[in-house]
Amino acid sequence: MRYLVFSSRNQKEIIRDPLNIMFGIGFPIVILLIFSAIQRNIPENEVFIINNLAPGVAVFGLSFISLFSGILVAKDRTSSFLMRLFASPLRASDYIIGYTLPLLPIAIVQSIVCFVFSIFLGLPFNLNTLLTIVILIPTSVIFIGIGLLSGSLLNEKQVGGLCGALLTNINAWLSGAWFELKLIGGTYEKIAYLLPFAHAVDATRSVLAGDYKDILPHLWWVLGYALIIMVIAILVFNTKMKGKNI
Repeated sequence: MRYLVFSSRNQKEIIRDPLNIMFGIGFPIVILLIFSAIQRNIPENEVFIINNLAPGVAVFGLSFISLFSGILVAKDRTSSFLMRLFASPLRASDYIIGYTLPLLPIAIVQSIVCFVFSIFLGLPFNLNTLLTIVILIPTSVIFIGIGLLSGSLLNEKQVGGLCGALLTNINAWLSGAWFELKLIGGTYEKIAYLLPFAHAVDATRSVLAGDYKDILPHLWWVLGYALIIMVIAILVFNTKMKGKNI
């Protein structure tokens, strides 16, 4: 378990910046409160009903995990910490796992907090509510992988632009978190469903509604993207380890 010591170090590094963690966990709550207030003022239109809103906000909130993971790797690269660490017997996969493990609990806690607040806003609590947390784990891996890949290639400022601005907007507008993609339809909807975010939202909504037969078609997309992104992250990191320009 060579990556466990490295993972422990990363966990301590993450805890040193509690403000970002609090923002990542707290911002989805603010969105829930705002859209729930809007829904109360337009009860005749079920645009932001909590059963649809909560899964969308949970998936959107995971975007911030990409920012955390990307900045963590970028910082280690710019500080030459990784250069010194490359003298250890750790492999590229060990590094990626070591970065991923401490971030997963944060993603899970973020999802739990999101659904707990949703329950106070009217979301029914049952077994399906708990299963949504499990379904969101592969989605968390996607966002962590995107962050690790970005941090392996870009500096801190560039990671902030890509994961902090671009990714969150793509996730917000192409996931169907706030509105049904079929309302726009056409090429927009097709492009959205080529990406994993809409599938993640639909899979989470299906679990929450108890429509288990509709989960797998979307879950396979999410699992496939999670695997591909993590493999690419390992390959890129391995290339960086062998190159001189870290």
